[in-house]
Amino acid sequence: MDLRRLAGVSLLWALAVVPGQSVAAGKCERLIATGSPDAPPYLWQDPQDPKHLIGASADLLAQVATELGIKIELLYAGKRAQALDEVRSGRMDLLVDAALTISELETLDYVHPPLLENDYLVWTRKDSTLVITQPEDLHGHPGALSQKARMTQAFDVFAEQQLSLTRTPNLTEAFQKLLLGEVEYVLAGRYSGLAMTQTLGMANDLQAVPQPLDTPGLFLAVSHNSACNDPWLRGQLAQKMTELAASGLTETVLQRNTERWKTQLQPPVGAPKQ
Repeated sequence: MDLRRLAGVSLLWALAVVPGQSVAAGKCERLIATGSPDAPPYLWQDPQDPKHLIGASADLLAQVATELGIKIELLYAGKRAQALDEVRSGRMDLLVDAALTISELETLDYVHPPLLENDYLVWTRKDSTLVITQPEDLHGHPGALSQKARMTQAFDVFAEQQLSLTRTPNLTEAFQKLLLGEVEYVLAGRYSGLAMTQTLGMANDLQAVPQPLDTPGLFLAVSHNSACNDPWLRGQLAQKMTELAASGLTETVLQRNTERWKTQLQPPVGAPKQ
């Protein structure tokens, strides 16, 4: 039997024999979670402790765990595809930044509402004459998008059929193409785009359309194969996600982690210039 399940059963038995004691916990006191290691400011690998992931998602998850009285350890499990496989298999219990896809409903229980939402904006040069009020306005204009970006399935279909997008290895190269005039726009997250343009010294040359073009949710998802997956856990997580959405806390946490990531991107004082 899984040790975590055994520990949970023992706890429930102990509580059951104490008069007047209500069962306020599920069968697991410890969960192992993972997610994308390269999606700042939401989630990225801790440079000081590479076994763990840090970021806005990590901070919010830690708060939820404290309020539920359980321990959730957020570990690095490789690239996004590897992290997803670890959760599908049940070797890890929870995916912190799951994209909502129909195919994954066979392996994951999604917790609603999402932990966070990622606003994707249209970034252009400040001298651009593009007027963007809806996605269709981008038709016929060359753009760029990082290969690491995860849009909604609906937008992916639209982009494939209607847009001319160059996929770059990372966001830095996408913004460089924009600055050089090789593309007319870049699709990038509100916070990641802000941090990257400021760090690269492009903030005075680029601008973003405030209205999001796409807003994919980043969901907590519990593996069907996790020994910790039970109605109590899913219900408690859903309650905490609802409370977070109403609290306004996520904006503060995102801004704090954007600054945190920017600080890590800056070279150390006195470091030689490349």
